[in-house]
Amino acid sequence: MTSEIDRKEKLELNKLQKRLRRLTGQAIAEFNMIEDGDKVMVCLSGGKDSYTMLDILCNLQKSAPINFEIVAVNLDQKQPGFPEHVLPEYLSGLGVNYHILEKDTYSIVKEVVPEGKTTCGLCSRLRRGSLYGFAEEIGATKIALGHHRDDILETMFLNMFFGGKLKSMPPKLLSDDGKHVVIRPLAFCKESDIEQYSLLKSFPIIPCNLCGSQENLQRQVVKEMLQGWEKQYPGRLDTMFSAVQNVVPSHLADTELFDFKGLKQSEEAMKRLNVISL
Repeated sequence: MTSEIDRKEKLELNKLQKRLRRLTGQAIAEFNMIEDGDKVMVCLSGGKDSYTMLDILCNLQKSAPINFEIVAVNLDQKQPGFPEHVLPEYLSGLGVNYHILEKDTYSIVKEVVPEGKTTCGLCSRLRRGSLYGFAEEIGATKIALGHHRDDILETMFLNMFFGGKLKSMPPKLLSDDGKHVVIRPLAFCKESDIEQYSLLKSFPIIPCNLCGSQENLQRQVVKEMLQGWEKQYPGRLDTMFSAVQNVVPSHLADTELFDFKGLKQSEEAMKRLNVISL
């Protein structure tokens, strides 16, 4: 019985790995995320998404037609009770080049953000600044983040509902100062696949004690809404993500993206109208 379960789990793991490999490879190719000679800094948080990203990128690296370097980087934010030994032991076992960057952003966030308020905004800005700076220090040409398809859709609705903007997380982004190219290799991957893959691979997950306890986050509300839609209408998230890739500016209302003021009938159409009116 046990061997049968092991066999089924192995088959499921292989199926998931192939799917995640294919989708990650597709995203890398479509957005030219990784080029020959790149030094890719893979940001590893200790969560399921970043573990999966590192695993799939290492897997792709072995058969890629180009040469690129992978450097795993974890930002130790000095959260109380953070198991500092977990990532070094895991990464050493993989034989991956890695760095543990120590920055006490936890204390800053707890000092600045009032009790009960959302900490994610400030925390992410501090984390991003630290990682960008370290990428420059080690000469990384690309910074890889573990955001997936569901993250991209959630961010789009968050910006629509609370920011009044139609934007999300792009699979590839140039930082504001023009110094860093940020990539999201898992952009085409479903969170459910990543979660299942993470379980089957038994990644040593490290929970975030800073934001994990915030149950009423706007993002969590949006996530539950999207999951509810997907449960009621299977495949809806696939369709929604296709929409993110098929934007028609002339059918929206942004005058910066489309010249609505200059939109006029052609001379030929006007002549036909004049003939009809006569």
